[in-house]
Amino acid sequence: MKHVQGPLCTIDVGERTMQTEEIDDLLESFLGGRALGTKLAHDRIPFDVDPLGADNRVFFATGPLQHSTMSFTGRMSATGVSPLTGGLLSSNAGGFLSRNFTGTGYSAVEVTGASDELVIVHVTDTGVEFEAVPELEEATVPETCEYIADEHGLESEHTVVVGPAGENEVRFASMMTSEERAFGRGGLGAVLGSKNVKAITFDGDSTHEVEIPAAQMEIHGEAAQADHPMKESGTTSVTEYANMVEALPSYYFSELSFEGIDGVNGDRVAEKKYKKGTCSACAFACKLPTRDEESGLETEGPEYETLMAFGPNSGVDDIVDVMKSNKLCDELGLDTISAGDAVAAYLASEDEFGNADLIHELVEKIAYREGVGDRLAEGIDRFHEDLGVENWTVKGMEFPAHDGRTLNGQGLSFATSNRGADHMYAEFYPYEYPLVDADDAFDKSGLEGKPPKVVELENINAVKDSAVLCKFSRDFVTEERFEILLDADYEDLLALGGTVVSLERHFNNQRGFDRSDDTLPYEIPDFERGLEEYYDERGWEADGTVPAERFEGPDFGAAPADD
Repeated sequence: MKHVQGPLCTIDVGERTMQTEEIDDLLESFLGGRALGTKLAHDRIPFDVDPLGADNRVFFATGPLQHSTMSFTGRMSATGVSPLTGGLLSSNAGGFLSRNFTGTGYSAVEVTGASDELVIVHVTDTGVEFEAVPELEEATVPETCEYIADEHGLESEHTVVVGPAGENEVRFASMMTSEERAFGRGGLGAVLGSKNVKAITFDGDSTHEVEIPAAQMEIHGEAAQADHPMKESGTTSVTEYANMVEALPSYYFSELSFEGIDGVNGDRVAEKKYKKGTCSACAFACKLPTRDEESGLETEGPEYETLMAFGPNSGVDDIVDVMKSNKLCDELGLDTISAGDAVAAYLASEDEFGNADLIHELVEKIAYREGVGDRLAEGIDRFHEDLGVENWTVKGMEFPAHDGRTLNGQGLSFATSNRGADHMYAEFYPYEYPLVDADDAFDKSGLEGKPPKVVELENINAVKDSAVLCKFSRDFVTEERFEILLDADYEDLLALGGTVVSLERHFNNQRGFDRSDDTLPYEIPDFERGLEEYYDERGWEADGTVPAERFEGPDFGAAPADD
């Protein structure tokens, strides 16, 4: 199996130390990215850790495909215990960071401890330096990137930056790279903030050679030539369709379609797009640099989930207002989905849907924990009772779009996801939209035949997050191409993905997670039966826990042997 190469670099920001460790056995079994980060986190983070305590760790890792020049490989993974959900969580971001990370020569970088002053950590192939930066306290992401460029000659593509939200330990604070790309979900930005780490930079010329087969160029060529709506309007290309089939959450999840959709659909986003945007080495170019000529506002996006949260779910029908919300979140370091849903919950409690000025004010208050923002910064699961609104979360994580009340398989996958309500964990929704013309498409209603597909999709997505490969490669990277690119049987890759999912679940089980957490705030047909079928397919116990014997013996994980 192809895998990432290089030692693990462990950085203790409290002790101001770094050390390296050869982990070749792990690399051979765990590929890279999310798989490697999950295995390291499972074995090195205490099960009872405080997510905002010094003993929590963040693992950064690329995969073998970051050593290619193939489209869909401009991403990398980060793993730690989430301050939002309390569970083990991996998040990945696009942009241009991953190639600069490989230049350090490390397969993974582990950040632990807590500094007594605000610092930037500079990671290179010659060592690690710690720079005290008290002057950057509560600086925005662009301000911090400008400082690093001026003082160190490193552009934003070399950086992971925490905004004011991370410093203030907002539970859904993101880590930002390339200024506008986010390790978004789950609050890993708050983990770095709790460690007093303002930014991490990666630079060097020690990239290891990993030979990737020639199939990479076929995929790259097809990505360049593909006629795909995402090239024009990104993920927002699905907006009108989701609205039509009633899978678009609106007015804090009280409705499933939005009458003002014409003001915030994919066409409106495409009208504001002023140039192409992409990630490292990718010819698909689905990103969305947008500009409003009248106001001069520029941002990247909004993508569909951001559009949902700050548009229909907040009762907003003006794309410029949504663009401003998106920009504020990027500058302040906030996950747009959780932030938008939290704001929508407050709007519901105050009957203020559509009040764009209030929305923008609330985003800033959340980031700085000012006034009501201090309460909203805790996430819906922790504040919903105070506001008298329903708890629209799974495992404490706020919902994205692609509503499971309509797309029932996606609903099941929201419940089973170890991350919580996350649409990309299984990414079931494409198989339930009626426009899908495929042998494995499903009717959107009910769960018949869907639990095994949820397992398969969770497993292969874990592999994509480990390779690391963008989820939008799904039309280009077939089973056969997976085997060629990674030099492994497809069934073995699925087994590795299953091992990753079970490792996450086992860690979370030790923190008290079980079947009672695999729930939804709404009913879908045959849910309990579908959940039981899912557990049976995974070989887990009926209470949603992983059998203890799965983790016995010193050789666990030496070869994929899970599902």
